[in-house]
Amino acid sequence: MASEVIEAVGRRRNGLPPAPDGVDRPWPTRVLRSPWTWVLLAATLLFAGCLWWMYATATATTEVEGGTMQGINLSAIRRSARLALPTLAVWVVLFVWLDRFRPARWALWYLALGWGACVSTAASMVINTWAAEHMAVQGNGDPASAARSAVFSAPFAEEATKATVLFGIAILLRYRVVSKLQAVALAGLSAAGFAYTENILYFSRVIVYASQTIEAGDPEQALSQMVFLRGVMTAFGHPLFTSFTALGLVIGLRARSKVVRILAPVVGFLLAALGHMVFNFLASTGMDPTYMAVIGWLVTLGIVVHVVRGLFAEGRRHRDRLGDYVALGWLPASDVRAFSRQRTRWASVLIALTHGWRVFLATVRLQRTLSELTYLRDAQVRGLVDEGGRPRERELIDRAHELRALAITDPRVQKVQLPQLPEALRRLGRRWRGASPDEVPATSGLAPVGSPQYSPVDPRWGPPKG
Repeated sequence: MASEVIEAVGRRRNGLPPAPDGVDRPWPTRVLRSPWTWVLLAATLLFAGCLWWMYATATATTEVEGGTMQGINLSAIRRSARLALPTLAVWVVLFVWLDRFRPARWALWYLALGWGACVSTAASMVINTWAAEHMAVQGNGDPASAARSAVFSAPFAEEATKATVLFGIAILLRYRVVSKLQAVALAGLSAAGFAYTENILYFSRVIVYASQTIEAGDPEQALSQMVFLRGVMTAFGHPLFTSFTALGLVIGLRARSKVVRILAPVVGFLLAALGHMVFNFLASTGMDPTYMAVIGWLVTLGIVVHVVRGLFAEGRRHRDRLGDYVALGWLPASDVRAFSRQRTRWASVLIALTHGWRVFLATVRLQRTLSELTYLRDAQVRGLVDEGGRPRERELIDRAHELRALAITDPRVQKVQLPQLPEALRRLGRRWRGASPDEVPATSGLAPVGSPQYSPVDPRWGPPKG
């Protein structure tokens, strides 16, 4: 009993998941007992409340000098949501694809995306409006749209609210945030959600304003220009800035120095706010959007190059850390090649798909188990996890040996298993060739077994003639 308590304390101290109790419960019980079920339910209710508040605020009529300003309407929101959706879809696919070696739970992806789209945008609206009012800024019923607020208030408020979900995940589940790829993916999903909701508001205001004001010119042309500007030319903005915060955070999480752990996230956030501030300043001063797009995409290209180098670094990390267990005799030497290369891992998953659902699940779970083992070993080498991680290490090794019997581990040996034609298709083939569907094709000239003419010896057999 004392050893179990010591083990539980060690796991909790290092942020590791608790030991499984070994009880096989039915899936409804597992769902109800899982904390993720209630976290997702509470988050969904929070997201819905924030969306409803933003809808009520954006559609309300606002009193301005000389009259009233009409709010946006539901028709404009629906159209704007469709126009902003392609940009969101592209970012979601890219960031989910980026989270590769040890993908986060889909629940974390949902929390990051929903937080950025709902909570972050609602909180930013409140903070920006409050800051603009205290700056004595006038902005035609939307104080946050004024230049002073956009430059000095919005960058800090928006970057802080977007990154809140990332910091929350790192604090509560620091064991899950293990690489730059994962941190950038989660931060990018939050930023993509924020940009999606913000684009809906911007596009809706253009639709309503251009349809009510003759000075705006052709409403469709004005809307097309805004969609191209925010959805294509400057679509890099929010994901780029929030990526700085993510990089600073993951550097702090993986560092041994306490100074670096504190300063790296702060520096990353300040760089994100500074980049956002410069972007808003150039936009407020009327800089040519083409120049802004060129500069922004060049900086984004630099981040992409850094992330691509991180992909190769993750492969080397898997090779080195799995090699430690091969040297100890705990894993076979083939695991280093099979689980440190992405193309080999993908090939194994594709082959597993042809072997059935159970083989596919075992293959995916084995890859994730060995990736978790890799990062646990890396944390031990860096001094981030002490002896309390030993039980989790043994648990992962045992799980890998159990899954190995069913999973695809070497695509060079284990090949694709082509599906066999069902009996119905074989009958159709025989009918198409002119044979009766009930006719059994003869395989030889021998009589069928059990018939009077049957003989265990082939009567045609004999010595060679001549």
